[in-house]
Amino acid sequence: MYQFDAKETKDQVVAWIRDFFKANGRGCNAVVAISGGKDSSVVAALCVEALGKDRVYGVLLPNGEQADIDASKLLVSHLGIEHTIINIKTGFDGLLGEIKEKLPCEVSKQTVTNLPARLRMAATYAVAQSMNGRVANTCNLSEDWVGYSTRYGDAAGDFSPLAKLTVQEVKAIGRELGLPEKLVEKTPIDGLSGLTDEQNLGFTYAQLDKYIRTGVCEDAEIREKIDNKRRMNKFKLELMPAFAYDGPIMARD
Repeated sequence: MYQFDAKETKDQVVAWIRDFFKANGRGCNAVVAISGGKDSSVVAALCVEALGKDRVYGVLLPNGEQADIDASKLLVSHLGIEHTIINIKTGFDGLLGEIKEKLPCEVSKQTVTNLPARLRMAATYAVAQSMNGRVANTCNLSEDWVGYSTRYGDAAGDFSPLAKLTVQEVKAIGRELGLPEKLVEKTPIDGLSGLTDEQNLGFTYAQLDKYIRTGVCEDAEIREKIDNKRRMNKFKLELMPAFAYDGPIMARD
């Protein structure tokens, strides 16, 4: 039977982050977009253990007023990492206004929902490029499984410590890292409608995680909902399709 060992896995992820930076950015910094939720908190803490706090930089990215920004401030204070606050509201309002003015159709709800995530990632990469950094992806396996991420938004990054770990496993690692329980158990909300992630999904992460790891979901309706979301969103985890042209490539690869 599958048993998760939080300490062993935490140590393995820390070693993996060190190896990544040795191969892909010796001397570079880890740049983490800090939302105040469990995922960005755990990723930042893992990077601190792997690289030291002087090589981890946090970016807080409110869109106007952010009601829960204190959680992000708690995290950077707890870890003792340098950080900056970059408010994306001016950019968001300006770009959305331009799109609304120029499109020959009504702007979709999904456009409004996903635009902040993509602007946040653009800002995070801008910070990273100016600070000799590599951008940490903060998505976990559970969210990725059902497509609960924004392509080229929070789904982007240079390295992904949590991509193979479920929500329950991420929480266990957070406790192993000694993070404040407030951050580990913070209820994730979408920041737009006020609904929680689980309310938007239509099932709990506990149900999803159990299904992922055991293949068991007692509720047939929920199982079908999960399977459908997986089918609809699997493309987000795949490389962009490219036309297969067989012309010769003679340059050294």
